[in-house]
Parts: sequence; C-alpha cells; structure tokens
Amino acid sequence: MPSSSRRSQVPRDRLVTLIGKPDCHLCDDAQIVVEKVCDELGVPWELKDINQDPQLHDQYWEQIPVVLVDGAQHTFWRVNENRLRKALTG
Repeated sequence: MPSSSRRSQVPRDRLVTLIGKPDCHLCDDAQIVVEKVCDELGVPWELKDINQDPQLHDQYWEQIPVVLVDGAQHTFWRVNENRLRKALTG
C-alpha cells in the first residue's frame, strides 16, 4: 500500500504495536503514552513481550520499548505523545 494511502486511513484502521518486556520502567512509560493517544483517537494497539518472540528479541533487544505504527518502526526508548498522534492522524 502506498504511503499516501496509509496516511489517509482513519485512525481506527491503524494499528500501534508496543514491543517491551515486563519490569521495564521505560516500557511502562511508553505504554501510558500509547494507551492515552490510542484511546483518544480510537486506534487499536497491542503489546508484545520481547521475551516471548525470538525474532522480536533479535531485532529490537537494544531498543525497547519500540513502537510500531502499521508494522513500521515509529520510535524507540521514549514515546513522544504529539509525534505519535501526528503519525496516526497525519
């Protein structure tokens, strides 16, 4: 799907994935932001535990928490609320 088509999607047709692990304070902070923005916009989101998926572990271990928007990496470590909102609505 071309990027221009993705941008024109309504927020509820998007998907945010938060990749983290238990007992990670940055992951907890990221989840608060993801929940807030996704709840406000009606965007579905999911949480994936990096310890439960060897491929995610190999790919993202040094970057967690990682946020994906529609499967593409959006950010890692710290989630900026305004930047995530813009990515989902812009």
